[in-house]
Amino acid sequence: MATEMDKIFLTLAIVEFIIGMLGNVFIGLVNCSEGIKNQKVFSVDFILTCLAISTIGHLLVILFDSCVVGLAPHLYATDRVRRPVTMLWHMTNHLTTWLATCLSIFYFFKIAHFPHSLFLWLRWRMNRVIAILLTLSLFLLIFDCLVLEMFIDISLNIIDKSNLTLYLDESKTPYDKLSLLKILLSLNSFIPFSLCLTSLLFLFLSLVRHTRNLKLSSLGSRDSSTEAHRRAMKMVMSLLFLFIVHFFSLQVANWTFCILGNNKYTQFVMLALHAFPSCHSFILILGNSKLRQTVVRLLWHLRNYTKRPNPLPL
Repeated sequence: MATEMDKIFLTLAIVEFIIGMLGNVFIGLVNCSEGIKNQKVFSVDFILTCLAISTIGHLLVILFDSCVVGLAPHLYATDRVRRPVTMLWHMTNHLTTWLATCLSIFYFFKIAHFPHSLFLWLRWRMNRVIAILLTLSLFLLIFDCLVLEMFIDISLNIIDKSNLTLYLDESKTPYDKLSLLKILLSLNSFIPFSLCLTSLLFLFLSLVRHTRNLKLSSLGSRDSSTEAHRRAMKMVMSLLFLFIVHFFSLQVANWTFCILGNNKYTQFVMLALHAFPSCHSFILILGNSKLRQTVVRLLWHLRNYTKRPNPLPL
């Protein structure tokens, strides 16, 4: 029977699910309708649409996972439920993370400017760079699934033991293997985090350099390029902040779930873990002029509709 803490956890998980679905469904619908109307799909719209679709899938897995954790946590001790849910969770999380990273790198190449020949060469082949990163993410996903398969096998064997502490004292080998596999899974998450951080740092350097050049030429610091730099930095910085919360929550959740099992601490760590797929869509909407203008138009029409007088009854 669900306790009061389980009910609070489920309520917050459902709220996160609704918030994330609203933002990502909006992004997907707007970009698909624009692509059909213009008969042309731009790179940023393609990445945003793929990111929205992968996040929607991730949110659905999160909702199911939260319901199992909150209502029937004993099912996680069985291979029939834990393995497919864990695999789906990591696969959708992997795709969402890498697509968000590719979007940050896209904005970096699109807005930043450096006279270095390597940067200009990469910028000229930006679409190829994004395609190579996505291909690399697929290979890393295969590696991630193989590591995760071994991780689930070992953790299920540990869960089968009646006394985890006694079992670890008797045999340190499974725990050592589990620690090694956790490190490998963490490194797989660290790669997109490092790329996102690097793009933010280079955006900042590009903004500083651009602002210094404007001051030397006495043109001020409020031109369109400077504003584009600042908007991109705000969006990438917001994504990076959510990424940091997501990355560290993932590590804490992995260790606490393995050592402590399903308890109230693990549940609320999962809520922090799910903040990234739930909130990042609204950062993308605010940072994209087309999506932002569409939201403004929708709110304007909604306000006019609510102010419309009701017809008098006959």
